[in-house]
Amino acid sequence: PLSARPQPKMAGAGRVWRVGALLLPPAWRLRAPRRAFGAAAGRGGSNGSGRLVLGAAFALGGSAGLCLAARQRLREHSAAELPAGSLQLTLYQYKTCPFCSKVRAFLDYHGLPYEIVEVNPIMRKEIKFSSYRKVPILLANAGSPLQLNDSSVIISAIKTYLISRRNSLEEIVSFYPPVKTMTEQGKEVLEYENKYWLMLDEKETKRVYPVKEVRVEEMKWRKWADDWLVHLISPNVYRTPKEALASFDYIVREGKFGTLEGLFAKYVGAVAMFFVSKRLKKRHQLRDDVREDLYEAVNKWVKAVGKNRLFMGGNQPNLADLAVYGVLRVMEGLEAFDDMMVHTNIQPWYQRMEEVIEK
Repeated sequence: PLSARPQPKMAGAGRVWRVGALLLPPAWRLRAPRRAFGAAAGRGGSNGSGRLVLGAAFALGGSAGLCLAARQRLREHSAAELPAGSLQLTLYQYKTCPFCSKVRAFLDYHGLPYEIVEVNPIMRKEIKFSSYRKVPILLANAGSPLQLNDSSVIISAIKTYLISRRNSLEEIVSFYPPVKTMTEQGKEVLEYENKYWLMLDEKETKRVYPVKEVRVEEMKWRKWADDWLVHLISPNVYRTPKEALASFDYIVREGKFGTLEGLFAKYVGAVAMFFVSKRLKKRHQLRDDVREDLYEAVNKWVKAVGKNRLFMGGNQPNLADLAVYGVLRVMEGLEAFDDMMVHTNIQPWYQRMEEVIEK
């Protein structure tokens, strides 16, 4: 995963990290191929052990509604200080959240400097300035301070701004108005019907998308990453008690927890999320062996990219490439990731993504 070096500077209530791309050899490159696991053990479910467990679990993408968005103007909280003349960006995140990882992959690929504030998933004091209580949150200053929420809105708005300097970032963000919708459970949420669109004029659109099909394909697979691929993460990383414990060890190690919070989250959370993963498997109608769904999804993506392209975007990644890579990257170091590398055709594309982002 993307590594970050801690800096002594503090922003608000949160620890700030200055980003640096340090890519270490993942475990799957060092291991010999092994057989796929059989069906996950156990049935039934539990709703977990409260706010602490759920906060930690959500850090690794344990909820369909984890990062649904709203937009609000920032009034008193300013973005990080970055080089003059550039976008000033601060990302509030859980490092292991797939939606946050998507945003980081996008910013890194485009060479945009930004600072990270790691949010404690339990108390979330770092985002107390915001009425919107989910991550990622991006504070952006391109002349006036703005708060952007929802990973796909963040990516679409910033990409539009980079391509078209006709409009201010504030005006571009206004093109993504929130719409109230109801979930299947009857909960009211905010969503964006056009969040996968880049708001470009005809000339800009022709330059970025030479043919209509290119744009349609990119939007389709960005949506697929949000609506399907993300939901395969939790059932796979919490598939067995052993994997659940390893996943929570990773969450606690990479996240921001107090000593007691971390111990509680690691051991109680692992047990709770093992059972919750069974409920998620049923909700999303996954197979008994959820690895098969992961393998199928990943191979479907590789087939869509095809043999004649380095990336779905051609010689360089497009927004769909960055979204899929960002989602899958949060599993690095876990058994599910190693199994995926051994039993699917994703490895060549994934290595190319690592290399091009590192450049």
